[in-house]
Amino acid sequence: RWVLSLQCKGSRNFMSALRRAVEVDFKDRAKHRSQGLYLLTTGVPDQETHTISAYVAEVCRGFDLQLHVCLFSVLKGTASSGIAPARCATPLETAKAFKEIVQAAKGRFHWFGEAGIFESDDITSIISEMEKAKNYSQKCAFLVESLKQRS
Repeated sequence: RWVLSLQCKGSRNFMSALRRAVEVDFKDRAKHRSQGLYLLTTGVPDQETHTISAYVAEVCRGFDLQLHVCLFSVLKGTASSGIAPARCATPLETAKAFKEIVQAAKGRFHWFGEAGIFESDDITSIISEMEKAKNYSQKCAFLVESLKQRS
């Protein structure tokens, strides 16, 4: 519920926010088996991707933490009052940077916009499972058919 009371403010200083989250807000992390952080963002962080990825990998290795990113691409020309401008990066560059960070954190990446879902690790996993099930079903059908022909 506390998320609903938040106001959009601040900067894109990702490292500062991440440090606060893992060094201050996760004081009781030893009591929990696993924890996750969700970053909801509209742009690329101010810091270099490799710096963030190295820090995230080190922090996540220390305890069972996963960083998940939800990137929302805002359409060009949309008023973004209260949102700090991102450093120069195309939407594809932004997505690539967050995918690298998420891989270091063993988390999941989701990229969407007003037009729909561009990419989602969860949806990719579901589609993969569906493909496996379809292939298994086809193999079973082939086996049943070959058994029928033998008898």
